[in-house]
Amino acid sequence: MDTEAQPTERDRSSRPSDSEQPSDPEGPEERSRSAFAGRITDWVPGGRITVTLLTLLLFLLLLSTFVLRPFQIPSGSMERGLRIGDRVLVNKLAYRFGGRPQRGDVVVFDGTGLFGSGDYIKRVVGVGGDHVVCCDREGRVQVNGQSVDESEFLYPGDRPSTVRFDVVVPDGTLFVLGDHRSGSSDSRDHLGSPGGGMIPVGEVIGRADWIVWPFAHATHLDRPDAYARVPEADADGGAGDARRPAGADG
Repeated sequence: MDTEAQPTERDRSSRPSDSEQPSDPEGPEERSRSAFAGRITDWVPGGRITVTLLTLLLFLLLLSTFVLRPFQIPSGSMERGLRIGDRVLVNKLAYRFGGRPQRGDVVVFDGTGLFGSGDYIKRVVGVGGDHVVCCDREGRVQVNGQSVDESEFLYPGDRPSTVRFDVVVPDGTLFVLGDHRSGSSDSRDHLGSPGGGMIPVGEVIGRADWIVWPFAHATHLDRPDAYARVPEADADGGAGDARRPAGADG
């Protein structure tokens, strides 16, 4: 008796014929994915290398436009922390989505029509509603009645200010000073100018968060603790002694 299993009609029909070739599912799909990129590289002079470089440049442009912007320190007004020629990265998202500049932040802003022309970098000393005075009996800046010890970042040998002032910062603006007070043109120097030396928050480009060059000087720029104990301004426009409007003589 022949015990070998005989193929059924179903078995025979399920086997591929000799004329049939197994399909390659990867071939057409792979070609469709790469066809567009292939046409671009064939059309652009330089091919794949040029496309890669253009893609990288586009990415850097978008990054600089919406997220981070490099800024070169043009003067010694922010020494000792920021020296002439240092490159910093400005975080352009720091004050988006509800964020606001805070006392102690180092900010880059467009000073055109306010301080002169071009971009400037200074430290925020007062925000909207703050009462900023110079100076207390020990020569320190006061914010909302609280004396601020700026020795952590103030240029060695500088006084907090040789210019006396007594201002209330209007809402939506900032009072800014350079860390190298004797070498900085800042809010103190424009108290009698239009705007009273205050910087509209809308002109702030972003917060300087990192020194990236030179590498030996690279660091993260933290907000100092000097302003941590400053109380919030009263609802009527400040705290402490009698106040004068921005731009009044000190």
